[in-house]
Amino acid sequence: MEKVVERIPGWALCYIVNGDRDSITDEEIQMVDDFYESYRKEGMEIQGIYPVHDDDENFEAYFSHCPAFGLPCDVVDCNVMYIISNDAKA
Repeated sequence: MEKVVERIPGWALCYIVNGDRDSITDEEIQMVDDFYESYRKEGMEIQGIYPVHDDDENFEAYFSHCPAFGLPCDVVDCNVMYIISNDAKA
């Protein structure tokens, strides 16, 4: 399993972590789904996305001009855990 840190928009965390679509729009859902698809197109399969916590189990949001997807916004650094798909290994 591989890991990379991505700047994930704060508004997307409820959907990514809990599967809660109620607090975001259909367009925002599509942006998250497209993010997962961008990994698939590169031969990687996301296994999980987890906010990076400090020693006290807290994470901090900050503004970024270049989040992993979407427009500039408050983001949270997240570990994106992925594997290289079998198709990409061949």
